[in-house]
Amino acid sequence: MSPGPHLLAAPVLLPLATAAVLLAVGERWRGAKAALSLASLLASLVLACGLLAWAQGAAVPAVYLPGNWPVPFGIVLVLDGLSAGMLVLAASTALAGLLFSLARWHRAGVHFHPLLQLQLAGLNGAFLTGDLFNLFVFFEVLLAASYALLLHGGGTSRVRPGLHYIAVNLVASFLFLMGVALLYGVTGTLNMADIARKLPLVPLEDRGLLHAAAALLAVAFLAKAGFWPLNFWLPRAYAAASAPSAAVFTTLTKVGVYAVLRLWTLCFPTSADFSAHFGGGLLVWGGLATLAFGAIGMLRSQQLGRVAGYSIISSSGTVVAAAGLDTPALTAGALVYLASSTLGAAALFLLAELVERRRQAEVDPPRADTGGRLPRFGEASPIDANLDDRQVPLVGRAIPASLALLATAFLLCTLVVAGMPPLSGFVGKLAMLRAITEARFAPAPQFAAWLLFALLIFSSFTGSVALLRAFSTHFWASYQRTPATLRIAEMLPVGLLLAACIALAAGGERVLAFTAGVAAALHAPDRYVQTVFEAQPVPSPTGSRP
Repeated sequence: MSPGPHLLAAPVLLPLATAAVLLAVGERWRGAKAALSLASLLASLVLACGLLAWAQGAAVPAVYLPGNWPVPFGIVLVLDGLSAGMLVLAASTALAGLLFSLARWHRAGVHFHPLLQLQLAGLNGAFLTGDLFNLFVFFEVLLAASYALLLHGGGTSRVRPGLHYIAVNLVASFLFLMGVALLYGVTGTLNMADIARKLPLVPLEDRGLLHAAAALLAVAFLAKAGFWPLNFWLPRAYAAASAPSAAVFTTLTKVGVYAVLRLWTLCFPTSADFSAHFGGGLLVWGGLATLAFGAIGMLRSQQLGRVAGYSIISSSGTVVAAAGLDTPALTAGALVYLASSTLGAAALFLLAELVERRRQAEVDPPRADTGGRLPRFGEASPIDANLDDRQVPLVGRAIPASLALLATAFLLCTLVVAGMPPLSGFVGKLAMLRAITEARFAPAPQFAAWLLFALLIFSSFTGSVALLRAFSTHFWASYQRTPATLRIAEMLPVGLLLAACIALAAGGERVLAFTAGVAAALHAPDRYVQTVFEAQPVPSPTGSRP
C-alpha cells in the first residue's frame, strides 16, 4: 500500500512550517523555541522511519505530483529505499545535533533552531525530488542554512574556514546551474526519469554537449561530497563549526554522494548506448584516491575534529568507488557503510567537543580580558561569556562517573568510524570485501576492485591508530586530570547515535537484505522510470486542471 497522497511532501513541509513559526517567536522565548524544534524533529524522525518501513516492503517507488501536472511537466517527488534511508539519516543527525545544543550551543547566537529546520527541509527535499531544477533549489536551501550554522557561535577562528566553505560551494552551485542549463538544452527536460528515457535518443553530434553537462554536474556534486582534490576545505571547516552543526553536516556531505548514486545509475546504465557508464572510471579511481586521502588524513591529524572530517572524506570515497564498479552486491555493502559512517562521524564530532573541552580546561584557563572562552575542538574561540561552563554552569543535570562514560562512548565510536568488529562499520566493510572476492570483473576494474579491497583494510588500520592515539592522550594518560563536566543533554545524543550503530550491527543480515534490494533497483533503473511515468494527476472536482 502506497503512503497517503500528500505524505511524501510532509518531510519538506514540516520543517519549513516549523522554521516559519520559530522565526516569528522572539529570542526571549528560547525554551519554547527549543521545545517546538524538538517536537518537530521527533515528528520528522518518526515520519522518516515510517516511510522507510513502507519502502522496505514496497515493490515500486511511491510518486507524488505536488502541482498535479503530468510527468514530465510538473514537479515530482519520488520515494524509494535509498531516499527513505537518507531521510532517516538526516532526521537522526539533526535530532542529535539539537539535543546536544540544548546544553548551551543554541544560546550561542540567534536563529539556531530555524536554521536547523531549514537545513533539514533542504536535505529532505534533495533526497525526495525527482527533477534536477528542484534538486538545485533544495541544494541552495540547505547550503544557505549551512553557511549560517557554520558561523554559529561567532569567533574569528570560524571566519576563514567559513569563507572557504562558502566560496567553494558558490562555485559548485554555479557549475550545477550551468550543467542543468546544458542538459536541458540537449534533452529538453529536467525530470530525471525523462532524462533517462531521452539520453539514448540524443543525436551523436550532441553527445559532446551531453557529456559536458554531465561533467559539470559531477564536479558540483563531488565538490559537495568531499571528493579529492576538491575537498581541501572540508576538514578545517567542519572542525571549526560548533559540535551540533558539524554533526548535521555529516549528512550534508552525503547529499553529493546521493546525487551521484542517483543520477549516474539512472542516466548512464548499460542501456544508455554510447553514454553507457560515462564517467565510471572517474568515480572509481577518484573514489579510491579520496579514500586513501581521507585515511592518511586521519592518521596525520592531531585534532579530533579534523579526524572526524577526514573520516567523512574517507567514507565518501568508499561509497563512490564502490558504486562506480557497477556491482549491486558491492553497492549494497557500501550503503550499509554509508549509514554507519554518517552516524559514527556525527557521534565523533559531538564527542570531540566533550573531550577537548576537558583538555582545554587544563591547558588554557579562561582569561579575564576575554570574558571566558567556549573552546572548539582543541582551540579556544572567543564568544559570548555566558556560554563558558567554567563561569556559568551548563544547563541540565550532571552525569556521575562522567569520565568512564565518556571513555566508553569514545571506544565504541572508534570501532564504528574505523570499521572494526563487531559494530556496524565492520558489517558494511565485510560485505564489500566479500562482494569483491565473489564478483567477476574485467581486467581493469578487477585491479581497481582489489585496490579498493586493500584500501578498506588500510583505512580501518589508520582510523584505529588515529582514534586510539587520541584515546591514549585524553583518557589513558589522564592521571589526576580535571574530571569531565557532562550533562545528560550532551551524552544522550551520543548514546542514541551509537545505539543506532549497534542496532545496525545486530540486524546486519536484515539490513544487508534491504540494501541489496536498494542496490539492485539502483543498477537497474527501469522500474524507477516506469513508475514515475505511470503516476497520474488526481482529477479535480470541477474536471479542470488547477
